[in-house]
Amino acid sequence: MADDRDRDRDRGRERDLVLAPNEFAFISDETKGNINVYVGPHKTSLANTDRPVVFNSSTKRFDRTTLEGALQTLSVAPEGWYLVLKNPARDKSHPRTGALNNLPDLEVGRKVNIPGPISFAQWPGQMVRVLQGHNLRSNQYLVVRVYDEEAAKANWKNAVMKPQTPGEDGGDEVLREEDLTMGKLLVIKGTDVSFYIPPTGIEVVPDASGSYVRSAVTLERLEYCILLDEDGNKRFIRGPAVVFPRPTEAFVERGEARKFRAIELNENSGIYVKVIAPYEENGKSYGIGDELFVTGRDQMIYFPRTEHAIIKYGEHEIHYSIAIPAGEARYVLDRHTGKIRLERGPSIFLPDPRREVIVRRVLDARQVALWFPGNREALEHNAQLQAVKSKQPGASEYVVEKDSRKPAAEKEARAREEAKSTFAGDDFMRTQTYTAPRTIVLDTRYDGAVAIGVWTGYAVMVVRKTGERRVVVGPDTHLLEYDETLQAMDLSTGTPKTDDNVTRTVYLRVLNNKVSDVVEAETRDLVRVRLRLSYRVNFEGDPARWFDVENYVKFLTDHLRSLIRHAVKQQGIEAFYAGAVSVLRDVILGHQGEDGKRPGRLFEENGMRVYDVEVLDVTIGDDAIAALLVGAQQDAVRQALTIAAERRRVELTRESEGSRQEILDLESTTRIKQLALRMRELERQREVDLAQVDSEAEVRKRKQAGQLAEQEAVNGIHLAELGRRRAAAELDLDVAQRELEQRLREIEADVRALVGKAGAISPDLVAALQSFSDRALAERVAQSMAPLAILGGESVSEVLGRLLKGTPLARVLGPAEGGGGENGVSAPA
Repeated sequence: MADDRDRDRDRGRERDLVLAPNEFAFISDETKGNINVYVGPHKTSLANTDRPVVFNSSTKRFDRTTLEGALQTLSVAPEGWYLVLKNPARDKSHPRTGALNNLPDLEVGRKVNIPGPISFAQWPGQMVRVLQGHNLRSNQYLVVRVYDEEAAKANWKNAVMKPQTPGEDGGDEVLREEDLTMGKLLVIKGTDVSFYIPPTGIEVVPDASGSYVRSAVTLERLEYCILLDEDGNKRFIRGPAVVFPRPTEAFVERGEARKFRAIELNENSGIYVKVIAPYEENGKSYGIGDELFVTGRDQMIYFPRTEHAIIKYGEHEIHYSIAIPAGEARYVLDRHTGKIRLERGPSIFLPDPRREVIVRRVLDARQVALWFPGNREALEHNAQLQAVKSKQPGASEYVVEKDSRKPAAEKEARAREEAKSTFAGDDFMRTQTYTAPRTIVLDTRYDGAVAIGVWTGYAVMVVRKTGERRVVVGPDTHLLEYDETLQAMDLSTGTPKTDDNVTRTVYLRVLNNKVSDVVEAETRDLVRVRLRLSYRVNFEGDPARWFDVENYVKFLTDHLRSLIRHAVKQQGIEAFYAGAVSVLRDVILGHQGEDGKRPGRLFEENGMRVYDVEVLDVTIGDDAIAALLVGAQQDAVRQALTIAAERRRVELTRESEGSRQEILDLESTTRIKQLALRMRELERQREVDLAQVDSEAEVRKRKQAGQLAEQEAVNGIHLAELGRRRAAAELDLDVAQRELEQRLREIEADVRALVGKAGAISPDLVAALQSFSDRALAERVAQSMAPLAILGGESVSEVLGRLLKGTPLARVLGPAEGGGGENGVSAPA
């Protein structure tokens, strides 16, 4: 019994539904088919007809489960998050907490966005997604779609949109009511909005990776990106910029890269472009199909545009120029006319791919051996070009440059492309160690036109297929045109020169040429001789004639052999052997002129002149005759040596005596020169003494003249001083006279006054008084004038008499009979 009760209690406990806070469960009533919602905290006992279920969002059906499996958590959206709820309740209600909730009417098929913070349990059949609000940086954006036009227009102002710049309201600019059309895609840029939660009727479209926030492309300077629209049109946008695509556009990617570097050009590089859409630029129109070659001279930085398509050969976009050193050239083929021209150095040549193609000339092995004798490297190189040419269908004797490019050049081009594509920004990096400058190895010996180096003293004849001929004289480097070859010659070799042994060459030695030969001749007395000769040859005159004789060596030796044999036949063996060199030089070079020079022998046929000859050996065919000639020559030599010894003795005596005579002559000349020098010294001493006497007399004369001038100056000073004294005395005399006249006027006035007072006095008294007064006045005047009379050398009476002449006092001063008084003044009567 106890076991049954425990079993029943456990079974009842298993039918109890206990929900904690933030939990809910769906319970299906199998008798009615209803599905109720229990929201915690809640506890209830389920009937036998109640079954826990869960809603399967994939099948849209309710699946039975256990009580533990039926427990679900509430849908919670914190601040900054939002819920996407499908099949909302018509009355917008949610199951109540801690109670049993019956299913209300649902708007099946609708979807609403509910921003947080919020939490609720779901009604059966509802589906919820909790999404985080979309935070946008300035280089991020969202793509949203209008899925319910009416709901979007009704709720578009309820969207949570925070502007990127505080204080601004960018909602009206981001979403406008007229843009809310069913199914339309819109872009919300991070430059306008920093945080976004869509309203009901609008949903955020995730990208291919499931991310809602998409990254825009940030372009730096010299960068660009490409946007491809659904209609097939492209947009090229240059940096610096933050690029947001339109809703129907997508970024064009290459190797997961959405932004690309602009193409950097310079004067030595360019790109080949075809116009795919008509446009106008700088007043010039371009049509579809036009081809352009844009170089650094036109623009240093090239950004692609919608009207352009770059034409590439292989993987290379940029066409680079090539260096042509001085003395070298490249064959350039005109694609329109087929003409091949020479582009000569020194230059940096950038071919225009619209018209020009660089080609390389292939020589066969025979030409290489003839034009470049002994050059194995050139032979191997042309063999490689022959192999390349054989692989080209329809190949001629020219090979396109890119087909024979060396692996090193391909690696260098790839390195340039990789360096260009990996450049990441405008920065400067400097190290503390020395960085060596960029260095390239320029080896273009076999890359350009065929160059013929004509050395000094040589010449070649260049022949064109049109028949034109011209001679190139060294030192010179001639670059062969595409249709030019060199004329070859066959020259005899060995000694004596014959036609059996010849060598073929294109180089003619025109200066200091040396031709050796052996000539066999017979003398007048039937003695055979063998002559070994070496001719010195130059070519003169018109160079075009130099190549008129194919084998000039055989031509030269045959002609001179005939002349030599004829001359030897005219000589006996003894005379010829003794003067063989002179005879041969006269025959070959001609007789000496007055200037001692020989004219040489000129060949009019090819302008060849033999200007010198060396007789290397003269051999007599008969040994006995040769021995006799040698013995006779030895005797002659001994006699000549004896005579020479005696002559040297006479010459020695003559030289010895002559030396003694020269010594005596030199000693006599020395003594004569010593006497002459002594006489010149005495003459010079006499001249010095006379000059000294003249100098002393001149000094004395100048001293006397100085003293005389000094005395004249002293006399002048004395006379000037006497003049000053006389002037002072005359001034004092004048002053004294004026004072005297003033005094006389005063006295006269006093006298008139006195006369007036003494009018009653008798005349005798008056006369006596007058006479007395005059005498007293005269005495005082005489005393005052005494110094002046002394200075003037006159007596006082004479001075006063002259001074008072005509006045009443004159009679008082009359001279006294029998002598004068003191100071020459006569005494009164």
